[in-house]
Amino acid sequence: MGRRLVALWAVLLAGLLVPLPAAAQEDGARPQGATLRVGLQQQIDSLNPFLGYTLASTDIFRSIYPTLTTYRAEDFEVEPELAEKWDTSPDKLTWTFHIRPGVKWSDGQPVTARDAAYTFNRMMTDPAASTANGNFVENFDTVTAPDDRTLVIRTKTPQATMLAIDAPIVPEHVWSKVTDVADFTNDQMPVVGSGPFVLTGYRPEQDVTLTANPDFWRGPAKVAQVQFIQFKNSDAAVQALRKGDVDVVQKLTPAQFDALAGESDIQQVKGQGRRFFEMILNPGAANSQNEPIGSGHPALKDVRVRQAIDHAIDRQALVDRVMGGYAQAGGGYLPPIFGDYHWNPPQPRAFDLAEANRLLDEAGYPRGADGIRHTPQGEPLNFDFVLHGNISADIQVGEFVKRWLAELGIGVELQPVSDNQLQDRTTGGDFDMVISGWSANPDPDYVLRLQTCAARPSPSGGGNADSFLCDQQYDDLYERQLGEFDKAARVDLVNQAQARFYDQAAGLILFYQNSLEAYRTDRYAGFTLQPAQDGVIVAQQGYWGYYGAEPTEAAVNGTSGTDYSTVAWVLGGVVVLVGVVVALVFVRRRATADTRE
Repeated sequence: MGRRLVALWAVLLAGLLVPLPAAAQEDGARPQGATLRVGLQQQIDSLNPFLGYTLASTDIFRSIYPTLTTYRAEDFEVEPELAEKWDTSPDKLTWTFHIRPGVKWSDGQPVTARDAAYTFNRMMTDPAASTANGNFVENFDTVTAPDDRTLVIRTKTPQATMLAIDAPIVPEHVWSKVTDVADFTNDQMPVVGSGPFVLTGYRPEQDVTLTANPDFWRGPAKVAQVQFIQFKNSDAAVQALRKGDVDVVQKLTPAQFDALAGESDIQQVKGQGRRFFEMILNPGAANSQNEPIGSGHPALKDVRVRQAIDHAIDRQALVDRVMGGYAQAGGGYLPPIFGDYHWNPPQPRAFDLAEANRLLDEAGYPRGADGIRHTPQGEPLNFDFVLHGNISADIQVGEFVKRWLAELGIGVELQPVSDNQLQDRTTGGDFDMVISGWSANPDPDYVLRLQTCAARPSPSGGGNADSFLCDQQYDDLYERQLGEFDKAARVDLVNQAQARFYDQAAGLILFYQNSLEAYRTDRYAGFTLQPAQDGVIVAQQGYWGYYGAEPTEAAVNGTSGTDYSTVAWVLGGVVVLVGVVVALVFVRRRATADTRE
């Protein structure tokens, strides 16, 4: 009876955790036209484009700030954006970008090459300004603007990623007055940008409002505003979609996605995702000076132990039973959505407990009479497994891995923690096994770099390591692909790097999850998906989903939306109104595994 009552209250709370009717917007009435309301379950870690890491933040930046190039909606191919064309020297060291004429900042000032030069030079000289996208400029030697329409970048060595620099470009006349980037919140509205939208409203932990830029060089968007409405969990976002309080919801669980099938005025969107779901095995975390850090189990330094654990994982079972079939079994490092660079091991480590047992025996971790494996010192072989405590997929994966490793005689302690705790433990190497994951870009360089020795933290902190792998053979392949301009040759080098990463088994790619979304068909007739085949609406490599939204007459003439500043919780007849006003915290470290770009 008690369990039923708890379950009943859980259902009741999920139903009640929905917004109250809209109040007037803080900065005045909405403009005439449709407002696209996007249900967001991600952290907006910063509105400062030099600092923001998360998918939610980068999604906003791509809508308000220009980049030199962008990725075509149809197929991720590079196309001109702020730079209408470019030239490169025969030695591939000097790149000249010709800036599009007539582009203006939202305050009326012209966008020039000097703005781009200022942005990149600030990233090169100010450590805080390099927090989010410093990897793009690490190999830059000089950046100059001989005139308003010409940007010249000279690199130290040839760099094949020069057309994939999607770092936001900021207006020099605004940011040159910012003395301390690390403490600049960039939340004085409106924020000066030049993209299809202008940032005009922000309420911490509640919503972010973008207003269409009538002077955008491609022409104005079809919607008047985009409002990102934050929810603490996906159940609340789905309830809001059903009630018509939001128009688009992403990051649906398989169960939520299936439950929306056939619902009136709701269209499901199943796209290929850019993310990989990874299980890191601590290979012996160390800083850039090769000084050990963290608390990783010594047994995991042995590649045979790591490979044995991989043999004990049934990836297809995770796809079927955790993801409900809405994923693809993992193999190579880069997701299938990027076909050119997706690689599958020709001889994958299959689910094979016999082989796993053989490798553990060979590595010197024998079973005792009780069936438990022991270290050479005679201690039971036990690992901790750090998980996101608020993500059901993490918990389910953890339970499967615990059962599988138990069959090998290895004990596993599941440690579900908060996002911040998981982040701190991961970056500090304070784990044996931990769930991780990243969203890859069409150009693979960024995520490939995460596995290099150079990504490790210095003794004073920082760094951007994923698995703490430091392998010279991998590093050599990484450097070679970065300087390779022949596409086929670069693909081959990237595949070799993925093969080496796979062999080392420090990061086990368990699956590539589908991106599950849904939208209101009574308010929107459709969206520009990226890519065109099996693409998504939200968190694209560009602004296409919002810029190409097609509102219906009901959306154009509809109500003004919803105020999420208060939520009513009814408990035993007592109404508790909670006004959530949380100061925005700017973090100078990578985002959590579930939300980072």
